[in-house]
Amino acid sequence: MTRITTPFGRHSTASEVAQGIDLSGKQAIVTGAASGIGVETARALAHAGAEVTLAVRNVDAGAKTAADITATTGNQNIHVAELDLTDRGAIAKFIAAWNEPLHILVNNAGVMALPEQHTPEGWEMQFATNHLGHFTLTLGLECH
Repeated sequence: MTRITTPFGRHSTASEVAQGIDLSGKQAIVTGAASGIGVETARALAHAGAEVTLAVRNVDAGAKTAADITATTGNQNIHVAELDLTDRGAIAKFIAAWNEPLHILVNNAGVMALPEQHTPEGWEMQFATNHLGHFTLTLGLECH
């Protein structure tokens, strides 16, 4: 077995990993990009030149994040699109509205340790958000 080595470790940032990479002309979607790791992932992709769509439940929070990413990277190609991964109708609407080639999909959104809740379709909320929604999104975008 060949060991894979990298100069990066647990303290490496997304910006350090993406340094020197040119993603100009590439389209990226980052789910859950209005907070946490999703913001920094989207920022690193934007800094590398990608056109980035922040796929978020809260469009207002996404718009604030997009403005911040634009201000800190200078990349004007940051977009916000509503996406609720617990709602197959919302996922279908997002997929139908996507009219670009897709080069990068970061399925980042997730929830954890929720009180037991279910979607209107009966899916357990955490499983729906973290797994079923992303599966549906990825398959839909691939077939779109």
